[in-house]
Amino acid sequence: MSNTYQAVEYSEHGDSSVLTLAERTAPEPGPGQVRLAVRAAGVNPFDWKVRKGLFGPSMPGSFPAVPGVDVAGVVEAVGPDVTAFAVGDEVLGAASGSYAEKALASVGGLVAKPAELSWADAAALNTGVTTAYRALALLNLAAGETLLIDGAAGTVGSIAAQVAIARGLRVIGTASARNHKYLRSLGVLPVLYGDGLIDAVDALGQIDAALDASGRGGLPALIELTGGTERVITIADGDAASLGVRFTAGSPDEQVPGALAEGVALAAAGKLKLPVATYPLDEAAEAMDESEEGHVRGKLVLLV
Repeated sequence: MSNTYQAVEYSEHGDSSVLTLAERTAPEPGPGQVRLAVRAAGVNPFDWKVRKGLFGPSMPGSFPAVPGVDVAGVVEAVGPDVTAFAVGDEVLGAASGSYAEKALASVGGLVAKPAELSWADAAALNTGVTTAYRALALLNLAAGETLLIDGAAGTVGSIAAQVAIARGLRVIGTASARNHKYLRSLGVLPVLYGDGLIDAVDALGQIDAALDASGRGGLPALIELTGGTERVITIADGDAASLGVRFTAGSPDEQVPGALAEGVALAAAGKLKLPVATYPLDEAAEAMDESEEGHVRGKLVLLV
């Protein structure tokens, strides 16, 4: 087993041109950690926002930094006292710096990868599932209610819509026209985002709660459509506080225990579907650029 590996990294904030493919020395897992041979890594908007410095100079914590959180791979080394997984186990979940051939992960952020899921499909799930379950829990939805999702064709929107429908909710989702057929296939009533959104949604009936998964200025419309800020939540709009809307970033008190395992089981059973588009690891810059353009259907994944 080689002690070196390749990783996508950057040493300054900037556009995707700051990314390089560099050689690193494999780290040893500490207590509660495993080292993974990465097979696939999910691409999230969070990754390019950190790279661009949108969260300030303290993120990432140090340079050079390797992007990525979502991962699927094979355990190749275990840290002291780790009993949950063994060398050779196939897993998915969260790992710091997953745009790489190897990555360290805390065992608490991993679950076993079902054989029914490809590596790409497995790497697509972590952030989308945990975020969707968290948002739905915070909105306190009940069967028979109507949920509006702004940005319903993306990773979180797609997953939240399917989970909500399975729980007996009616879901209306905004998307570009090219994604309307896809949303209908999930059971979502699609509407165009942007100008005319309020009238289009009003024509479909009362909205009980709204989830902003796009972060592109739709919160005022969501507030008007739901009649207030109490049942509007965003995962993507940094200006939420100025409008009185809750921004959920995944603090410990917001987590939904067992969410990832439940979502993975649904995906393995074919009850949770997420379109995946793949790039090779050395095209991480292109994948990040596509994510930043904001019209991704489902999830982008890097294959290692």
